[in-house]
Amino acid sequence: MAIETLIVWLIIGAIAGWVAGLIVKGYGLGLIGNIVVGIVGAFIAGWLLPRLGIAIGGGIVAEIINAIIGAIILLVVIGLIRR
Repeated sequence: MAIETLIVWLIIGAIAGWVAGLIVKGYGLGLIGNIVVGIVGAFIAGWLLPRLGIAIGGGIVAEIINAIIGAIILLVVIGLIRR
């Protein structure tokens, strides 16, 4: 994996985690936590959305939207488990 690819993953993960934290109130996890939530969310969305027949498209914006959707799903599940 090239260093540029890793940097793009980290940036997308940070953006997705931050936006998901804003949407799902009460889950400010800090920079590292947001990156982890965003990257894990991207994997969740990459696995789940095609199985549901949802295709957002290609490009960096579509990747960020997918990661945000997955991160929101992850934060909701974490919230349900914590209760």
